[in-house]
Amino acid sequence: MMTSSARVMRCCVALFLVLTSVSAAQKKLDSINDLKKINFDQSVPKHSLLLLHWFANKININNNDVIQLAFDPNDGDYGSHHYGNFEGMLDPLPQGNAYRYYTIGNLNQGTSIPLPAYVVRPPREYVGRNRDRIIIRVREQNTGGRAHQRIDQVYITQHYDTSENLGTPYDPDHTYRITTNLLRQVREFAVEENQQPLLNLRNRFGSNADESDIRNTWGQLACLGLLLYIVIQEKYSSSQPNNRPDNRRSQRESNVPRRFPNQGDVVVDFTNYDNNCDHYDDHYFHHRTTGNRESGRGNTSVPQDNNQMSCCCICCISFASICMVSLLIFLIVWFIPKIIA
Repeated sequence: MMTSSARVMRCCVALFLVLTSVSAAQKKLDSINDLKKINFDQSVPKHSLLLLHWFANKININNNDVIQLAFDPNDGDYGSHHYGNFEGMLDPLPQGNAYRYYTIGNLNQGTSIPLPAYVVRPPREYVGRNRDRIIIRVREQNTGGRAHQRIDQVYITQHYDTSENLGTPYDPDHTYRITTNLLRQVREFAVEENQQPLLNLRNRFGSNADESDIRNTWGQLACLGLLLYIVIQEKYSSSQPNNRPDNRRSQRESNVPRRFPNQGDVVVDFTNYDNNCDHYDDHYFHHRTTGNRESGRGNTSVPQDNNQMSCCCICCISFASICMVSLLIFLIVWFIPKIIA
């Protein structure tokens, strides 16, 4: 016969596993400032930002925050297919056959409607090895004899890295729910006919980016380049004042190789842009890096503050652990008298 202490232990273990799995997949991103908190490149592929940017500008959002699909994921468009959620990573589907999960963004999946070139062939530093995905929960509704697909949940996620030897499931620790508010903010960085003036976007989001640098580097995709700069490169300097030089560097000056401490020269060649931002070749993102005689290593254009990053991660993990342990202690104290009785 099972003792009371054994029952308590089993209940606590089961509750801990449930809380851990649920909380991992329910991390919510509500703004671009929330995106800055993600450790892109170290834990999450930078490519997921390109995929999210494309998706936000592909869907339709009305004034009531209703999200409508502009394509049919059942046809495999944009590398999409049904997702069964067999791992239980996401919320169970509501009763009925109206809801389904779909995953989007498989670059290796044959499709009649492919993703745009900046997602399929990004700059080298944004290549994600086809790990990142977008997951949507879709509800099909029949209105006036026509089927409409309405999205009520959006996630960014990624497959486990092969080095982790965990197979091909999605990683719940790096799965984030995307709110409609964040999708609206990302849509402001559109790169096609709806794009906004770069200066307005920079000021709107309080960025200290050099407008001429962004334009010279990204060309027709300047708004996307600004988004990436704000989320990845500017995250550690968001509290610094907006100190932009009064005298802008000319295009000739911006093409001069710049030397960083203990690093080699960097020449970024972005020329011959096509007027259509969805049609360009890999040589538009051709990076030439010279070797470093002192260190013998390649260069990176933006130094990372690893100490600050580590401190933030340790603080977050410690806080989450304290909350989880406190909750378990409370539940144990609450349930033990009832079980013993």
